[in-house]
Amino acid sequence: MPPQILGIVNITEDSFSDGGFYLEPERASAKALALVAAGADIIDLGPASSHPDARPVTADEEIRRLAPVMDMLAQRGVPISVDSFLPQTQRYAMRHGVAYLNDIQGFPDASIYPDLASNTCRLIVMHAIQGRGIATRVDTDPVTLPERIEDFFSVRIAALERAGIERSRLVLDPGMGFFLGSQAEASLSMLRSLKKLRQRFGLPVLVSVSRKSFLRSLTGRGVEQAGAATLAAELFAAAQGVDYIRTHDAGALRDALRIWSALQE
Repeated sequence: MPPQILGIVNITEDSFSDGGFYLEPERASAKALALVAAGADIIDLGPASSHPDARPVTADEEIRRLAPVMDMLAQRGVPISVDSFLPQTQRYAMRHGVAYLNDIQGFPDASIYPDLASNTCRLIVMHAIQGRGIATRVDTDPVTLPERIEDFFSVRIAALERAGIERSRLVLDPGMGFFLGSQAEASLSMLRSLKKLRQRFGLPVLVSVSRKSFLRSLTGRGVEQAGAATLAAELFAAAQGVDYIRTHDAGALRDALRIWSALQE
């Protein structure tokens, strides 16, 4: 079965790929509906950027950005994922029927665990080499990185299960780009290890490589020219058996997956 597609809508001033484009609720909602029409199964709303040069955004501001867009999409029956590591924002999203919470820190704050346990939304548990906060520029060892990520998930999954959160609700995201390290090889190493990660934990895996810095550094292309590199990495991830792919271009990925599936038959 092909992976489900999360279409990215960044309601931000400074996202690396589309900052400032979708701050107006009507424009963000129109973009989300266009992604659904193109093939997205879920819309991932990002109210704050997380790249190394992003500015901090308060939970109140995240909620102000999210609220009208979530309401518009809910009226259309669109499944929504909210990309935030702030507990206040996460609680707001759960109260308003979000289908997924996407936490780049992997839900480290135990104070929100009772709220997570009492809800039914799925939890995208992401690994980030920085631990807390937005991405930073650090060097890592690509050889030992996959084992380090497995150790992280072992600890975090156990903590969530002890809090009464059903394992079946979890989706694992190993992180990509600056969340794994400054070198392109860090992301390549993890992409090659996706099948092993999925087998180790028996849980669905999400990959988000769309327009990431490591693809741009390998190809020498800018953000707007990163589509081909993105699609190549996404199809490789699909071949490793990932269950979700988070992307800016849902239409291109949906078409590519259709051809890829047809060829497999």
